[in-house]
Amino acid sequence: MTPPPEPYQPSWRRTAGAFLILALIAIWASLVVQLAGPVGRLPVLVQAIFYIIAGVAWIWLLPLRRILSWSETGRWRR
Repeated sequence: MTPPPEPYQPSWRRTAGAFLILALIAIWASLVVQLAGPVGRLPVLVQAIFYIIAGVAWIWLLPLRRILSWSETGRWRR
């Protein structure tokens, strides 16, 4: 008879990765807020385009995929 499996112990990397992602999002948001003054003087359509791009661009600009991969596997690359 085999012994019962040990309960799952989450890695510290998951917590560290989550905090790192939250910190990067906060930094990105603060950069966008810093540009709110100059962007606010632009036409409304240009403002909308800027905020749409700024809201989506952080997904590609920040290394979120690598952070998630590291928190799961412990390696930065697959």
